[in-house]
Amino acid sequence: MHPCSLDPRLSSKTRASGYSCPFHNMASDLKVVSIQEDRFSDVIVHLRKNFFSDEPLNKAVKLCKRGEPHAALERHSLATLQQGFSRMAVTDSGVIAGVALNGTVKKSEREKAESRLLETADEKFKAIFTLLYGVNEKVDLFSTYNTEELFECRILSVDENFRGRGLASTLMTDSMETAKQAGFKVFKADATGVYSQKICENFGFKTVAEIPYSEVDENIRPPPPHEALKLMVKILE
Repeated sequence: MHPCSLDPRLSSKTRASGYSCPFHNMASDLKVVSIQEDRFSDVIVHLRKNFFSDEPLNKAVKLCKRGEPHAALERHSLATLQQGFSRMAVTDSGVIAGVALNGTVKKSEREKAESRLLETADEKFKAIFTLLYGVNEKVDLFSTYNTEELFECRILSVDENFRGRGLASTLMTDSMETAKQAGFKVFKADATGVYSQKICENFGFKTVAEIPYSEVDENIRPPPPHEALKLMVKILE
């Protein structure tokens, strides 16, 4: 994994160093590195081709077609990238094979985000994030785990040309180590489909709240085998 500074949080020097994190169980032509600002636009292109159209809720509401931009989702992604905890798997030539967009959240920040959502004109985007905020409101993670700030994986995306190689699990492993090295004790994920839920379960995440898709509007409901939106948490040691 990557080294940490003596500070309980990853220093800006560490995050900006571009330190690569090779994994023995990953193809030799791939490595995991921090996402620097000069690659933000490349990450957005990757997300347009993969996550924006493939993620279960995005797909259910037909948020956008493959390769299309989406202003609100791109702002959300860039805000996460700017926090400095996101990681990507790249080939030796720099091609992005997958990304984990990681961020942190405080209780007050969530409330502000919900207020901003009310001003969003995109009704499909609003419907998705209303549902995401709804599952998070079912349990007060800050009080439950006696913490002021949470670490979360907001987007986990693998390019369709690199799937089947265990990259999602590799990126999750790396993200958990990033969180631990930064001093976080609570790692959360809003797992929208069976694939992301299975990955979280494999790493010991527990479901602390959920919203069955049978209870949501059919226009936002992913088809089977997706059964519920789950708020999943892992305590880092």
